[in-house]
Amino acid sequence: MTPTEIWIAIAVTAAGCYLVKLLGLAVPAGALERPAVRRLAALLPVALLAALTAQQTFSDGTALVLDARAAGLAAAAVALLLRAPFLLVVGVAVLATAAVRALA
Repeated sequence: MTPTEIWIAIAVTAAGCYLVKLLGLAVPAGALERPAVRRLAALLPVALLAALTAQQTFSDGTALVLDARAAGLAAAAVALLLRAPFLLVVGVAVLATAAVRALA
């Protein structure tokens, strides 16, 4: 892919994201206040973030893997259960991942 093609792809993607955002502003307020829509709006970001985290943690290309990233995710989950602050959760995950990679 040439640099020009990459910039065209970036511009098209940015324009598409902007149009999607404008489309969201065109939705009537009455439609957004329905209970099912409110519940979906509350749960959808969490589901998307969980899916992204799982994909980034347990995949390598097209293969499923179980490596140091899983240990970092497990350590972060434990820190979250202990109600640690966000930065501490990230730090615990980084340290656990680095420790497992150093031992492997």
